[in-house]
Amino acid sequence: MGVLSRSTAMAVTLSIASTVGGAGRPLSAAEAQEPAAVTSKDELAGLRSQLEALKEDYTTRLAEIEARLDALQPPIQAEAAVPGGAGPAASPPASLPIYGGAAASSKVFNPDIAVIGDFIGAAGKSPGGGEPSLDMHESEVSFQAVVDPYARADFFLTFGPDEVGVEEGFITFPTLPGGLAMKVGKMRDAFGKVDAMHNHVMPWTDRPLVNRNLVGGEDSLADAGISVSRLIPNPWLFLEVTGQVYRGESAVFKAPTRGDLAYVSHLRAYRDLSESSNLDLGGSFAYGHNGVTSDSTTRLLGIDATYRWRPLRRSIYTHVLGRGELIWSRRQDLPRSVDAFGAYGYLEYQFARRWFAGARFDYSDRADEPSVADKGGSLLLTYWPSEFSQVRAQYRHTRLGEGRTTNELLFQFLFAIGAHGAHAF
Repeated sequence: MGVLSRSTAMAVTLSIASTVGGAGRPLSAAEAQEPAAVTSKDELAGLRSQLEALKEDYTTRLAEIEARLDALQPPIQAEAAVPGGAGPAASPPASLPIYGGAAASSKVFNPDIAVIGDFIGAAGKSPGGGEPSLDMHESEVSFQAVVDPYARADFFLTFGPDEVGVEEGFITFPTLPGGLAMKVGKMRDAFGKVDAMHNHVMPWTDRPLVNRNLVGGEDSLADAGISVSRLIPNPWLFLEVTGQVYRGESAVFKAPTRGDLAYVSHLRAYRDLSESSNLDLGGSFAYGHNGVTSDSTTRLLGIDATYRWRPLRRSIYTHVLGRGELIWSRRQDLPRSVDAFGAYGYLEYQFARRWFAGARFDYSDRADEPSVADKGGSLLLTYWPSEFSQVRAQYRHTRLGEGRTTNELLFQFLFAIGAHGAHAF
């Protein structure tokens, strides 16, 4: 208002000077001291009228601006009085904050849902049984969403040819005191690399011999339990330790009594070697009762290593992955303990944007009969039409411990619909 008043006053002064001074003639000192003598009353009245019009226009524009600002701001709700006259009560928030933002809050009653199909076919003779000629091996349905600002829930249901079950169903608390993260429910174990993988995540149609012979195969050590993990800060590498307690009923462990729990621990170390390569190392331990006697137990010890190379400029066209695991098993049996050993090695090369080739070597003793060892090798070719589907062919040669040999050609179709969360790296 002050700026406008000064501008108006200046305009009035210039107008008066122009009117009084004539065609560019400056005022004399006498004329400046006696303006009333040279200015008519009609001219002064006109100037006052113009000034009043400017004031009115300014007031109108200011009122319009204030009205627009009020329209943009939400109305302020009146404070509700507390019964009994104790004073005003704080009005509750319109909505509670949900972990993950507005997009996550919309999933409270509408979680991410996905369905994944796993179709497998097999050709060739297999004296030891094996996969059927054509099989809808598994259909997985997942439900994933945040529960509240402090937890999220994940459910994975599996539909197979002979059964329907819960592969995993757990709640995760990622921000507990002390930097801890905890999962509670039924879940896959953290022993090694392969045990934690769902079928559609593996780079093969089957699981390595060592996982089938020593760690329980497809179901592995999965059970109801509690898992706690923590990052260990240090300036050299990513270091994570995980401890799990299970009920003790799985493909390997048995729990004759309520107190016969099973325990799994895993230590993971990860480091970038360069901008294109990294190394991932892990050590695992598992312990539980095996059900042979009331006191007999089984111990598992594992070491895993993964090397990845993916050049930044051609990351979608090529990469190399090398992975291996070694597992020792000590099983208390009658009349003595039985030690068994197994391992696998895998090498994968991406030679085009959607094409992957791989080779795997397998060796494993049998947990209850270590004098019998199975050996095998596989060649794989995988085509990814998109991130929602895969087509894979695998040639598998296996020499069983009894001397029988199998040569099989396996093929697999994986396909997915819906929003399926990313698996652990």
